Amino acid sequence: MHLLIHLTHGPEAPTQADRAFLIAKTALQDGHQASMFLAGSAVQLLKEDNLDTVFGVGVTATELRNSVNEILERGGRIVLSQVSCGARGITAKDLEGKKVELGSPSVLVEMTAACDKVITYG
Repeated sequence: MHLLIHLTHGPEAPTQADRAFLIAKTALQDGHQASMFLAGSAVQLLKEDNLDTVFGVGVTATELRNSVNEILERGGRIVLSQVSCGARGITAKDLEGKKVELGSPSVLVEMTAACDKVITYG
């Protein structure tokens, strides 16, 4: 199965953000495909400072950087809304060295059409 996890929660809601990454990791660990589309405040999660400081609450919470790395290492795809990045001042420099993509609204539509199920954290 191919899952799309659409996340709009960012550093201000660390548990919701953490859970979206947990679901993506779990899907990949269980042999499924997983893609993430981060929009709204969620694009801020990929800034260096947030990768090391955003933790959800609970026994499954891990450092965000570890979750992102595991998702990408297992073949997951993480796309950030280009519009949301622009509105929040996220630049190419903020994403330098990260294996993430920028995407337009049409990319979200394409990703949704290509998957079997969508999980939204918003």
